[in-house]
Amino acid sequence: MGTPMKDASKVEKWLLHVDGPSTTQGSSAGIVITSPYGEDLEFAVKFGFKASNNEAEYEVLVIGMRMAHDVGARHLVAYSDS
Repeated sequence: MGTPMKDASKVEKWLLHVDGPSTTQGSSAGIVITSPYGEDLEFAVKFGFKASNNEAEYEVLVIGMRMAHDVGARHLVAYSDS
């Protein structure tokens, strides 16, 4: 009959918040990864290239997802202001 689905309420969800503003002096971004236990990991990223706000948001989202995976996140909910 197939594999039964896990109860979604029991899945350990990690949170990813990203913000990638673009300025005339280059692009930078902020990343906050929150564990299921409420521990925050905060990072700042400086890009070596100019990017629009949307480009910076995309780049930091990809970086944040990779970082979350590296620290053990397997169920991730991502938030961005773009």
